[in-house]
Parts: sequence; structure tokens; C-alpha cells
Amino acid sequence: MFQFPGAFSFSACLLFCAVAGRTADSTTTIQGARGLVVSLDDSGDYAIDLPNPAWHFAGTVEHPISNVLITTGLDEVGPFNEVAFDFTATVVRHAAIRTYANRTAVLFTLGYPNGGTNFCFPSFADYPTGLRHIAFSGTFAPPTFSNLPEESPWAFFDAKANTFILSPASDFMAATLSKSSSGALESGFGWQINSVPRGLAHKTLLVIDTGINRAFSTWGNMLTATQGKVRPANDSDATLNRLGYWTDNGASYYYHMEGRLSYVDTLAAAKAEFDKFGIGLGYLQLDSWFYPKGPQAQWSDAVDGLYQYAADSALFGSSLAGFQQRLGIPLATHARWIDKSSPYRQQYAISGNVSTDPGYWDMVASYLKSAGVTTYEQDWLSGPAVPEFNLADPEAFLGNMAYAMSEAGLTIQYCMPTTRHVLQSTKYSNVTSIRGANDRFNPDKWTDFLYSSRLIGAAGAWPFADVLMSGETSNLLLSTLSAGPIGLGDKIGTLNAANVLRAVRADGVIVKPDVPIVPLDSVYLADAESSKTAPMLAATHTAFGRMRAHYVFAYPQSAGNNQFSFSLSDLGSNSPAYLYDYFADAGRVIQPGDVVNETITGQAMYLIAAPIGRSGMAVIGDAGQFVTLGRKRIVSLTDDGVIHLTVAFAKGETHRTIIGYAPSTPTVTASNGAAGPVTYDPATGRFQLAVQPGADGAAALQIVASSIRSPAHPRPRR
Repeated sequence: MFQFPGAFSFSACLLFCAVAGRTADSTTTIQGARGLVVSLDDSGDYAIDLPNPAWHFAGTVEHPISNVLITTGLDEVGPFNEVAFDFTATVVRHAAIRTYANRTAVLFTLGYPNGGTNFCFPSFADYPTGLRHIAFSGTFAPPTFSNLPEESPWAFFDAKANTFILSPASDFMAATLSKSSSGALESGFGWQINSVPRGLAHKTLLVIDTGINRAFSTWGNMLTATQGKVRPANDSDATLNRLGYWTDNGASYYYHMEGRLSYVDTLAAAKAEFDKFGIGLGYLQLDSWFYPKGPQAQWSDAVDGLYQYAADSALFGSSLAGFQQRLGIPLATHARWIDKSSPYRQQYAISGNVSTDPGYWDMVASYLKSAGVTTYEQDWLSGPAVPEFNLADPEAFLGNMAYAMSEAGLTIQYCMPTTRHVLQSTKYSNVTSIRGANDRFNPDKWTDFLYSSRLIGAAGAWPFADVLMSGETSNLLLSTLSAGPIGLGDKIGTLNAANVLRAVRADGVIVKPDVPIVPLDSVYLADAESSKTAPMLAATHTAFGRMRAHYVFAYPQSAGNNQFSFSLSDLGSNSPAYLYDYFADAGRVIQPGDVVNETITGQAMYLIAAPIGRSGMAVIGDAGQFVTLGRKRIVSLTDDGVIHLTVAFAKGETHRTIIGYAPSTPTVTASNGAAGPVTYDPATGRFQLAVQPGADGAAALQIVASSIRSPAHPRPRR
């Protein structure tokens, strides 16, 4: 089976004697974090018990076990204890159950030393009941609170958001979870897999944690660690770091040109409009129109698969590279499935409608690299761009794709993924983004996108909301808060430059939060109970050490239900903050235990909780940006009784305005760059000042609180 370079497994084990941890009644036990205990008896029964919450899981392999062995060691996740054993069910099978000292988690392995039929392990006949759940199913992996789809991780939670997640931990493209006729939760392979090859070892992961979002983070970090993925930073390629122009479905120039202009002149003119407003466009995406498709090998065929993966000469002449050089920015390029008429079907190994052949992927990657392409977008993954369903072909399709693009220095975006593809992406460090919403981002896609972003972000990729128009403030804001790519598709002459510059700096660098925005735990609980009738409340953050700024986006999910409440503790904060209503330009000091009650007026509400530090002040940040304290604008922020703040500027930016909260007028000095006079409003407690960069393109400020405090604004309690 294909293994992408960089994936690794190691086990520095100290072998204990086979009877260590075994009691007189032939029961073996091993310990895990937070008092977790795994027990295994010689009949093949196994159990997992945790004291808080008091949860019990139990199952059986239904056959006597032998060769019981306990080991301890260190793997990619951390220190572990493991009990391994053999049993015979038609054929000899080797199993292992591993616990961790630093995670409340259990890793199950079922090995097939000589091959054999599919066998479910674990199979939990007993597990916590009366819980709600969330899973993901279908194209773009939208959420479901009612079904348990076989390809998805299953996350179960109680009313206090205690959560357990069960999922495959290997062989994602063929692995399934199922519920037996007796109600047992089982992990194995799909019914299409009649025989498992010799030497395969299938893994399943059980994670238990406090908090739904916390559990997903723990689960996802364990998957990427065990698969060897280096989780990409949110600026790790051109599509993540800078603003893009898209020509996909929903964009202005999807299979469409501007007036009498050619396609290349249309796109050059679109790029020139960004130049006119002084906005640095980071890259341009070419969708399926750019290559010939179908039996007639026509670029304008919007229905069939690709005939040849090369820019159509009728549009680009002899060279895609020439167009890229004229444009002066990188390209991102789209791919469909391989058409039945394509000569590739005679030249390369094909499974279903895609190639599993390393030669094909080397050819594609080499062509794209020579043409100035930096990101390859594989679309239609839910179909028709699918291989045969088995244990080899999906691995070869996605694995050889990832390897070839990595060797050429390209990153990958998955489009129209299923949950399987999201899980599979944990194997490939160069899969940096995954589409989490259907074509043309709009409010009707917000909720599914936010939940899908939870899955995508946990798996070590960044969610892409898809194309939108620059004048759509709420769409642009939510796309920015996703911390993934931002793709605009405006018609020439309609660019809303002022709005765009809320999302990006003048050089096109996106000013984004540290992590994707996702629903709060309270929303999972409400949506699982009432089918998405309560308002959506989602949040993300920027962290400066222990200081954390939170960004909260709220909107009604049903007509007339526009009131919501939350506290700082719901955001994971235990310090006071200044809560700033971005669009109303209003705010107030709140304490960790305060319940914030708000009413949404209009389409959505956007709140920023700026941390109040030892100085008794808060920096709200650059209000010219949506993400006022994003790291691409605010490089560093500390508060040791004096606020120390570093502001980054793009080339050509001459000043920015910083706003904050203080009980009385603060004093500001600049050790680099310059800071204008402080303007202070005693009625609101807010201050603002203009900042100019130094020679290095940054400004370093020190903000000192006044020794005289207004009675209306005493030092906040801590």
C-alpha cells in the first residue's frame, strides 16, 4: 500500500514480562490519563473505564486470547501503555489496545498477519447512552445530528459537553463505523472489502475529553501525529497567505469572458483592477474552463471530464507559463475526473475515473510547476473523480497525487470532498486547504461551513468558504474568520476596495485569526436538541501567550429567533475583557462570570473580546481590519503593567489607527516608528491613536496607564 514520505511510526518500547498487570483471575489491566483503565480477560472481553465522567465501554473479540504482552514506550503522541494479544477467528489475528499518559484516549489495532476476512475491532456492546451526537456525511462533509454515517467520526456528548469521539485511525478511504443489529458500535471495513491483505494493521481511535471542540482538537492532533502530517500554518502557501481571484462556479468569469475581451485579457484586466486600488493580488485560480474536456476536446465543454490536462491552446496559445509571466502572480489550477475519451486511459493506470499511476501525477506536477502554478485543486472528489472502492486504489490515487505535487513544490486543495477525504488528508502535509461549503458562498451555506470547518481544522487543513463578491460584507468577514483562503470573483469595475482592505493589508496579505472559526459547544448542544433553531454563535481567536483576543460571529438560524447569550468562560477565557461591537462601534467591560445577552439586528453581529491585562487596559487593535488583532497586523502584544505592542505595515502603508480601552487617558510612546497624539473618550473609556512605521516597516509602542482613574472606569476585577 502507498505510504506518503514523511509518514512514520516508531515505538521505543521497554518490554515488561507477559504477566505484568495481570490478576489472579487472568485479567490484564493498563492505565491511561485521568484515571482511565483498560481491562482485558482471557475470554476476549475488554473494557475501558473512566471515573469522570463515569463512562464505561465494553466489548469482546468472542474468542479466547493468547500471547498477552504488556509494553510501555513513546510514540508520536506521547508516553503509552499497551496490551497486545492474539486470537483466532477463522484465521489468526493480532490485536493491541494502547492508552496514553497525556491524552484520555485509546488506540486500537487489529493486525492480519496472514490476511483474512474483515473483522470488527473494537466492537462496543456497552457504551455511554442517552447522549446526543454529531457526525458528517456527504459532499463537503456537512453535519448531521440525526444519522451515524459509516465514513464519519462519531462524536457523542452529554449535557455538560463531555464528549467521546470514535473514528478510524488508518485506511480512511475504506474504513467504516457501523452499528450492529444489537446496537454495538463497531469499527472495520466497508462491506465491499471481502478480504484483507496479509500484514495490514487497521487502527481505530477513541478520544474522551471535556468539551466538544476540545475533544475534536485532541482527536485531530492525535490523527495528524500518528499519520506524520506536519500541520500547515495559516500562511503556509499563496492561497492561505494572500487574497486570491477565482474563476470557479459562481464567479463572474466562470466559462465567461468580459465583453469582447479574450479570456486571458479578461483575467489580466481583473488583476489590473486590484493594481489600480493598490491591493496586492496574491494569486489567480483557473477553473475547469482552462483545459479541453470531453470527446471533442473543447475548453467550453462544462459537462464532461478532462481530455488533456493542459491549458487549451485556443485560449492561451502555446504556453500557460507565458500567461502566468504576463500576470506576474502565481496560479492555482483546477482538475476534474478523466474523461472516458481521454488518451490518458491508454497511457496510464486508471481506476474508476482517476489515475493511480505515479507517472501520470509526475507529468501533471511537472507541467504545473513549469507554468508557475503553486496550488493544485482536485475537484469532484465525491464523484465522478473517484477510484474503485478497495484498500489499494484510493490510497494510490491520493497518495501519488500528494507525493508528486510535494516533489514539485505544490500544495493541494481538496474540493467536493467527503468525510473520508478530510480524514485521508491527515496523511499529507501538502494538503493545506479543503473546501467546506458548496459553490458560491452565501448565508444559506454558513452553518454547514462552520461545522465542516470544525472537522477540516481538526484534521490539520484550513477550510475554504469558496468564491464571494467583495461588497458582501458578512460573507467576506466570515471567510476571513475561517483563517483559510479568501477568493473573490468580482466583475471588472465592481471591486469594493474599502471592504477588501478590511480583510487584507495593502499587499494582499490576509489579516486572519490563529484558528478556524467554529460553533461554540453550547450551539452543538442546542442544534442537536432543536434542529438548528437557536442562533448560531461561533468564535475564533488570536493568542499572545496567555492573552487571547476572541472574535464572535452570531446570526439567526430561524426567523424571529435572534437573541443569544454567552460568557467569557464559554470562549475559554477566565480574565476580564473589553467587549467591542465592531459594526456598532460600541463596547463595555465584562468579567469572566458575566452573562452577555445580545439581540442580533440585521444579518449578523460581530463582537471582539479584547483581553484586559495587568495594566487594566485592553488593545482592541486595528479597527480598519476585521480581525483587529490578527498577527499579520499586530505582531506582538504583552502586558506586564505596561502594554507593549508591535504593529506591522505592508509596503506603501503610511499609517494605521489603533484603538483600545483604558479607565483614563493613557500615555503612548514609540520606540520604533511614530505614534500620534492619543484621543480619549471618557464616556466610553476608549482611546485611539495614529501609528506610523519605522524604516523596517513596523512600529513598536508602549502604552502606560494614567495614575488617575475615572470613577466611571475603575480597574476591572481579576
